[in-house]
Amino acid sequence: MVIELPQWPYLREGDGGHAVRSVQYLLRARGYSIEVDGIFGPRTDATVRAFQRDRGLDVDGIVGPLTWGAVIIRVASGSTGDAVRAVQTELLFRHNVDGTPALEVVVDGIFGPQTDAAVRYFQELVRGSVGSFLVDGIVGPLTWQALVGPLFSD
Repeated sequence: MVIELPQWPYLREGDGGHAVRSVQYLLRARGYSIEVDGIFGPRTDATVRAFQRDRGLDVDGIVGPLTWGAVIIRVASGSTGDAVRAVQTELLFRHNVDGTPALEVVVDGIFGPQTDAAVRYFQELVRGSVGSFLVDGIVGPLTWQALVGPLFSD
């Protein structure tokens, strides 16, 4: 049975967890000063609203599909920084959900061989569930959507 990619999660003030941590990393990668603590509190809300205003999006403080689409950053082997930390955070979350050893990475902001292998393995898992899914080691919009969404469990 082939399933579709999960919808982007909706995040708002009061939420917490891995996807919030990833949004915080991505906002930092976009140049916003924000603490990465996994808590969508008033400071994260204000930063999301500033980001939305700066990008010409509806300013509602909710990270939904349009805000996700604007905040994600394509990363691949050789990339460094907070966007890579967001990918690594998601891979580590997936490892902790089902114990898949290939998804255990160090959150160090360096997209090296270990992160590349984990991304490719994750993409293989997604392809096994979703069908035609490109396994290329590049974290673009579809891989981001699979990483932050509730594909396997949340």
